[in-house]
Amino acid sequence: MTSPGYLTISRELLISRIHAIEERSSPCILCPRHCRALRSDGEYGFCRIGIHPHVASFGQHFGEEQPISGTKGSGTIFFTGCTMGCMFCQNYEISHERMGREITEQDLANIYLHLQAQGCHNINLVTPTHQLPAILKALLIASDTGLHIPIVYNTGGYEDPDTLQLLEGIIDIYMPDFKFADERTGSILAHTPDYPQICKAALSEMHRQVGDLALENGIATHGLLIRHLLLPGRSEESEKIIRFIADQISPNTWLNIMDQYRPAGDIRRTCPDDFSDLLRRVSPEEVARAIRIAKERGLIRGLE
Repeated sequence: MTSPGYLTISRELLISRIHAIEERSSPCILCPRHCRALRSDGEYGFCRIGIHPHVASFGQHFGEEQPISGTKGSGTIFFTGCTMGCMFCQNYEISHERMGREITEQDLANIYLHLQAQGCHNINLVTPTHQLPAILKALLIASDTGLHIPIVYNTGGYEDPDTLQLLEGIIDIYMPDFKFADERTGSILAHTPDYPQICKAALSEMHRQVGDLALENGIATHGLLIRHLLLPGRSEESEKIIRFIADQISPNTWLNIMDQYRPAGDIRRTCPDDFSDLLRRVSPEEVARAIRIAKERGLIRGLE
């Protein structure tokens, strides 16, 4: 199997990238918010997490896309906190309420190695951006002691391209979601008014680094896999997102159009009047429409 990027770049370059990521973490400009929290001094930013790794759970996960989960599962680590504030988050306790515990970088490296020992195809970092310094330090420790499987960067798509550039050659598989096409939707539902332009720039940078998803024996080794969670009543936004992916990223993009939205988190208590559709599930007609548009644009990988 193709060697993961963190084993092919020089150790000196990996260490220099870690230092650069650390510099961006305090005052913090890791994510597009640029909140400038002095996290090394104990301050929290929007993500509600300090400088040390904070993990909610980890284990073999068989519910990801087939090239990610494969037959032995994806070694998934759910990091506490998030750079977004989605009202409907299905992991609300983790992202908003800080469920989890603080651990050391050595502990995190041991988790990587444990997941590999279980046979997982990859290490799947869920909402990693605000914890990148610890994640990369743990990666350095683990790679020195036998880690050799790909790294998956599993994100909501709200990423700073300058931070992403520092991950080039380290991250093997980018797995972002593209959630909102309209600024107002991002602002109201996730406190991210600049989400559409930020996500477009981030996806373009990810694709520049790793290209289309590549498989060996049906398992992803590197490349970009994009998810789009359908939201009820937002079909026009879905169409804009699908067209952007086909026209501006690649018609060979592996796209997962997800229909598992359910009202969760704060949405039942504080749903804005003009987003009342979010109190229901996505309809079969909305799902069929999105898939039809994607196939018309040539986006068949992931939908076959």
